[in-house]
Amino acid sequence: MTALAWASVAFFVAAYALIATEKVHRVAAALGGAGLMLLIHATDAEAAFFSEETGIDWNVIFLLLGMMIIVGVLKETGVFEYLAIWAAKRARGYPFRLMVLLVVITAGASAMLDNVTTVLLIAPVTFLVCERLALPVAPYLIAEAMASNIGGAATLVGDPPNIIIASRGGLSFNDFLVHMAPMVIVLVVAFIGLCRIMFRASFRYDPDRAAEIMALNEREAIADRRLLVQSLIVLGLVMAAFVLHPVLHYEPSVVALLGAGVLVAATRVTTEEALREVEWPTLVFFAGLFVMVGALVETGVMGMVSQAAVGATEGRLGLTTMGLLWGSAGVSAVVDNIPYVATMSPIVADLVNASGGGDVAQVLWWALAFGADLGGNATAVGAAANVVVLGIAARNRTPISFWQFTRYGLIVTLVTVALVTPYLWLRYL
Repeated sequence: MTALAWASVAFFVAAYALIATEKVHRVAAALGGAGLMLLIHATDAEAAFFSEETGIDWNVIFLLLGMMIIVGVLKETGVFEYLAIWAAKRARGYPFRLMVLLVVITAGASAMLDNVTTVLLIAPVTFLVCERLALPVAPYLIAEAMASNIGGAATLVGDPPNIIIASRGGLSFNDFLVHMAPMVIVLVVAFIGLCRIMFRASFRYDPDRAAEIMALNEREAIADRRLLVQSLIVLGLVMAAFVLHPVLHYEPSVVALLGAGVLVAATRVTTEEALREVEWPTLVFFAGLFVMVGALVETGVMGMVSQAAVGATEGRLGLTTMGLLWGSAGVSAVVDNIPYVATMSPIVADLVNASGGGDVAQVLWWALAFGADLGGNATAVGAAANVVVLGIAARNRTPISFWQFTRYGLIVTLVTVALVTPYLWLRYL
């Protein structure tokens, strides 16, 4: 590698270490790392701000911004309080039943929406229901972030890396349903079992709190029915546009911004109220992270790592598949899986063509998708949903540390990727 490449690696590792150890705020670490990358010319303004492959992914930034505004308006209606009471009553106040319910809802919604949108909608409910039942909120938020990454793997629109893979591989919405969704269902069941073990100390049943919840009428929580109807209509249209992305060809970010704009313009909610719930530090953190990873791509570091991994498999399809699955999981644990998949997808396309194409060779796409989506669970910065959840937790004065998330994430990633390994081998190889 060149001296510039080594310098970019050093700055990235230093910034990542600061994020992991929380010696400085993660936003400061990301912005500092991005600034240093620009200072040493590992990347430049054009690559950082305008390149689709090595710059800030504005689709992700504006998708988050639009959905945060929609969630902020929804919060004014009292619907999250309604859902919190409904969920607690459905679980009859039992903590583990509540976690199962939230995990299943999150995983299912993430398959039809994207995982970031799902956690933005579920997190406010979680805070309210945990407060009602006097439960620690961190285990539930962590479980929801991981469930969103697992559930999002099932469909083309569920996780941003899947959209990139589908575009490069010429794969359809139905291809993901056939090849990814069956295994995702198994993974969700396995994840629920892991939650029972990992978070067992948090499942403290309080009969008095449960009785209080069962006596509540959730309908009384709705504060503004007219605004609720307007918000649900807009949210329904936004969700439908997400699902119909292969037909409409509108990017999720465009749909989210249009929905947010219509909602603010057509209701009595003021601009200040709509922007109150926007997680600005989270958006800035993503921008800095994208610039740092883009610099690694610009200097050839990511390409060399990818090529080395491919070269080590010596052209054997089975070995390449397993290397791609586990390698993608490992890399996606350290860097955001969106820029990683953008870097790897051209290489995988060449490998698929070299293997003769067809259904068997397409196993490489599924290995990349499973590895990147599930590997995102390993650390607090591995996937967009994780970062958003940590940002929401910090905003609500219940911060989740990098290692608090990661010590559970590593277990979940190892188990889920291990379960996918025989699935890919037996079904395709």
